[in-house]
Amino acid sequence: MGAPGRFGIAETLTIKNWGDGEVTDIQAKTIWQHAAGDTNRKYVDLCLKWGVILNGPGDYGPWPDCEESLRKDEWSKRKITDLRRFCQGMNDRDFVVLRLGTNSIYGVGQIVGDYEHCEEFNDIDGWAIAHVRRTRWLWKYKENPKKFDTNTLKRGDTTQLLDAPAVKSWLESLEIPDAERERTPVDLPNIGDDANVSVGDISEYLFDKGVASNSISSLLDQIGELIRIANWYNRSKETPSEHETVNYLVVPLLRALGWTPQRMAIEWQKIDVALFSSLPRTEESLSVVVEAKKKDASCLSAFEQARDYSSALAGKICRRIIVTDGLRYGVFVRDSVDQPFSLYAYMNLTRLRNDYPIYECKGVRDALLMMTPEWSSVEGS
Repeated sequence: MGAPGRFGIAETLTIKNWGDGEVTDIQAKTIWQHAAGDTNRKYVDLCLKWGVILNGPGDYGPWPDCEESLRKDEWSKRKITDLRRFCQGMNDRDFVVLRLGTNSIYGVGQIVGDYEHCEEFNDIDGWAIAHVRRTRWLWKYKENPKKFDTNTLKRGDTTQLLDAPAVKSWLESLEIPDAERERTPVDLPNIGDDANVSVGDISEYLFDKGVASNSISSLLDQIGELIRIANWYNRSKETPSEHETVNYLVVPLLRALGWTPQRMAIEWQKIDVALFSSLPRTEESLSVVVEAKKKDASCLSAFEQARDYSSALAGKICRRIIVTDGLRYGVFVRDSVDQPFSLYAYMNLTRLRNDYPIYECKGVRDALLMMTPEWSSVEGS
């Protein structure tokens, strides 16, 4: 180990066997631990896929221009210090371990270049985390992360210096091929000129796909009402329960999309909202499983629970799963009951987008189309 560094913790380490069995001396290099979400909202795989680590809040603009606005909006001094550490304290070629919780490591990488701000990361399942450090991942988990004793890694701030002897001992044992040490991170997706979608664009798209005019008018009116309700929740600092989210946000949107009460069931067989292709409402006619979380909670993390419900009950025809917090919707689809579900479209009613390159899926127009009762008859048009 070397001398104490700028944050008061020893900063140097010699890591062995990082490339053809030779000792790679990285004296004077800092090693960080960085969190990729929490137990309720994880974005580990996005970090590994795009070669990044992320921090927020990112919707105030790039650092350091955002610092004054963060203070005015009463973000804590601790959070601002954490963000400063991420944007200014990390340096090119520093090392980082990607963690969840205090005992699991999913990746080991090296920082590449300077701090960036990427607007594409400002809606990661509802989190605005557009502060970016490009990262060359040298080691990635496969099926399971590297596990340590609980509290081996530090709680608290997203970005912290690593001072866990057990983790450093493990790092020394890693063998990193030359190809990984020289790999260039993939290019980040850029927001195109046509990224944002207007209400008129949605109307024309749905009409061209065969959705009735009266349904489209009702839907667009309802979207405006839902946004007003959501803004009221934000202004009043209210956090609606899951039941309130379903009743005031989710069901009105589904009704506007054309689902009738006869073909909807709330809290049916453990499913928050069950949608049926025909009557009577049975397991055999279950068409869509809707899993809802309270507003501002992670909706995409609810997919596995909804999938399990679908597998246990739906059997033969359920090909759609919708997960939502009332404003954000992830729509998963499968080609047949023998195939796995995949994320086909994502939408945020307060941020209407044509597609989501980060998720490699479509946006609001296709999400709404896939949520209609007529989807099976218009999907191929």
